[in-house]
Order: sequence, then structure tokens, then C-alpha cells
Amino acid sequence: MYISEVIEMPYIHFTEEQKLRAASVDLVEFLRCQGEKLIPSGPEYRLSSDHSVTVRGNEWYDHAAKQGGGPISFVQQFYNLSYPEAVTRLLGGAQGTVHAPAPKQKEKPKREFTLPPANRDMRRVYAYLLNRRFLDRDVVSAFVRAGLLYESREISKDKTREYHNAVFVGRDGDGAARHAHKRSVNDIGKTFRINIEGSDPRCSFHHTGSSNRLYVFEAPIDLLSFLTRYPRGWQEHSFVALCGTSEHAMLWMLERNPNLRTVCLCLDHDAAGIEASGRLTEILHKHGYDEVGVIQPEHKDWNEDLKAHRSLPAQAAEEHPQLIISPEVCGRISRRVEGSRRDYWEQDIPNLIDYAKICFRWKQFDRAMECMEHASALALAVYGRELRQMGDPRSPEELAEVLYRRILPHQNRGSLQRRPAELAAQFQGVLEKASAPGIRDESEKRELADSWLELAASFAKVPVKYEADILKQQQKQTQQPIQQEMG
Repeated sequence: MYISEVIEMPYIHFTEEQKLRAASVDLVEFLRCQGEKLIPSGPEYRLSSDHSVTVRGNEWYDHAAKQGGGPISFVQQFYNLSYPEAVTRLLGGAQGTVHAPAPKQKEKPKREFTLPPANRDMRRVYAYLLNRRFLDRDVVSAFVRAGLLYESREISKDKTREYHNAVFVGRDGDGAARHAHKRSVNDIGKTFRINIEGSDPRCSFHHTGSSNRLYVFEAPIDLLSFLTRYPRGWQEHSFVALCGTSEHAMLWMLERNPNLRTVCLCLDHDAAGIEASGRLTEILHKHGYDEVGVIQPEHKDWNEDLKAHRSLPAQAAEEHPQLIISPEVCGRISRRVEGSRRDYWEQDIPNLIDYAKICFRWKQFDRAMECMEHASALALAVYGRELRQMGDPRSPEELAEVLYRRILPHQNRGSLQRRPAELAAQFQGVLEKASAPGIRDESEKRELADSWLELAASFAKVPVKYEADILKQQQKQTQQPIQQEMG
């Protein structure tokens, strides 16, 4: 039924000089050439399309996946290309584009944390937060009185310009300032937000109350916007702004306050916020916190909700492309289950994986996705068989639903090129478990059934990500003319 012999791709020889040139490409400039929007974040840049990923010079790091590297691995990971294709693209490819090398990063001595000098008044910050961000004066004043918010006054090196910014302060258990997030209050020209160098990421902007509930936000203005929208009795509860999506400040709050047992994740309603919520939920569960909920703003973030509440134009929420695509893919897979040759899964699944490898090599992605869906249906069929044997039969609709719940966007990242090899290893693990001699008890039967479901989900994640990436690119192309018109 499938090609039995492996057809090799033409060999591409790269000289050491070419490899070195590809590995030294300035990722910031490369991404700009690809049309990617970058957000300044201190000495680094964050991808607008994925806030978890930062780039600096010729280095990148995915804070959600806890991995990073150089330009070649970046292009492989985020453009789903093989090593030869990634190197070719970085060298200019058919377009002949010459990408400049990244400037050598000078090792800077680590600066001691110090707060920016304060201005004599807070006229500009109050005007910005109340008139531009629509925050409640009483909420803002409460944080000002607590010494957690002030206006800075900084002079340029040539002493010709004066800068005023809102500074959101994070203090440790003894009340000492350990963290500061600085944000410009200008609506004209470039705006910026940055964590002051030397900040302790654990001691971010926060408020500690007396209840058992902690609310978690991405940015200080998100936190203050939520309190403006829902002010009743807010002082009783605890709130923290991560100043990003890292878990450090959240875990620090929980460690210092053992009474906090319920965590409400209130991150942005966009792809990055949805992935971060999933990742933080897993981290909380691992730390023994079972009462974890997700509260999403109706629009992109809580400040956009304030705008909408005033009948002003507000940026719409962005659903994660994978969550849009997953139901359709899982539905197709569940409909395949009845026609699957479930008695031949032991030979069909490896054949499908091998054929998918060939299709990936030759860029026959639609055929590769067909293989993945077929293999997922086989694994899902075996999962259904295991359940029936335990007296728990499921309909195709129920199988589609349980499969859908296993596909979490924050777990479905990275290059698709490597998936077949990973799936082959996962299949062997399930096969060994299914072939183990002896009589299984009820818990062992459930564990085996769950392994088949997890394998089915791993296969399904490939077409889900593939189709979601296409959707994401289409959305990006649609948004670009709008952004240019607004800009």
C-alpha cells in the first residue's frame, strides 16, 4: 500500500564558510526581512506572533519550550525546514538576499538593580493612566500610596532631553525594591516597556491580600485594568503581574503565602496568552495546586475590555489557530475509526510513519498529513477497543471529543520535520507495553488505554499544527495591510 524503498533527497554540500555564515546571520534583521513584527524587550526582541520567543543577535530562546539556539535551528523549528533548506534560506536561497551577520555581543558586566530617579510629581503618569488607559483613580492611588508606582525623570546622556516613564515597582518580603517595570507614557512616536536591568524576576509588581485567591496577569496595566473593571473588595485578594509569561513571580507569591490555594490565570486572550495559560496550569499542578482556573478578557486584554466598556474601538480577542483547527481534524480522524484495519495496526502504523518521512522529504505535506491522520485513527480505534473490553464503549463523537481535549497548543510546538522519528519511538514504547506478558489489573488496563489515546493525540497534533500554521500565515497576511493603513 505504501512505498517500501526510501528515496533520498539530492545531497547539498555546504562549505565550512557557508555554514559559519548561516550560523552568524542576524536573526533580528532576518525576521524583519520575512515580514515578522518584533517587539523591543530590553536588549532583546520578542516575536509579536509568539511572545514566548525572544531573539538577540544570532541567538533565540523559546521561554515556553525552554530551548533555544542559533539561526539554523530557528529556521528549522519555526519554518518547518530541513537542515539543508534552513542553511539555503539563511544564505539567501533563490532570492539572492544577503543577510548580514549579527554584531558580536560584548559581555556586559551585570548591573546592580537601582530604581530610576523619581520625578517631583506624577502629573504625566496620572494623565496617561487615567485619560489614555481609563484606569480608576482610586485603584492607581492605592498603588502609589503603597510605593509601588511612580513617575521617573531621566536625562539623556547629552543632557538635551528629559524622559518621563511610569515605573511599576516589585518589593520583597521585607519591603525592599527588587524589581521595576518601566513603561513610556507617550502616545506619540515609539513606546516601550522594559524590566529594569538587575531586577529579580520573582519580585514583580504585586499586591498581597488576606484571602486564599491569587490572580495572575501578564503586565501591570492588565492588573490595574482588571481592578478598575471589577473593583469590589479587591484589596482582600492577591494579584501579581508577571511582566511577561514566566512563572517565577507567581511561584514566589505562592511560596511566601501558604494560604493562597486558588489561582486564577488572567492572561491575554491571544495565542501567546492561551499557550502561557496552559503551560502555567501544568506548572501549578506539578507544585500541588489543584484549584486553577483561567479567566479570559472578552477582548485581547483587560485594558481593551475597558475601552470596549466605554464604547471605544477595542482590539478583538485572538483565538489560538490550533484551537480553531483541532475540532475539524479530530472529527475527520474519528470518522476514519470505523473503516480502520485495527487488526493490522502493528504493521500499518510503522508503514505510515515511514511513508510520512518520505513525504516530508519531498515536501508532499498533504500526503504526510494523510498518513498522520490515518495512524491517529488506528491508535484511536485500539483505544476504543480497550475501553469496550472494560465495559466503557464510546461513540465516534465521544472519541473525537476526548482526542480534542488531549491536543494542547503549548505542548504542540517546534518543527514538524522531526515528528515522524519521535512518533516511531513513542509507538515502540506503547507496543512494548501492549505486548508485555501477564494478566493486567483494572488500573493497568486503563494505563494502556491511555497510552493509545496519547499516541493518537501525538499523531493528530501534526496535521493540527500544520493547518494551524497555514491559518496563522493567512491571518498575518490579512492583518498586514490593516496595520500599514493604521500606521
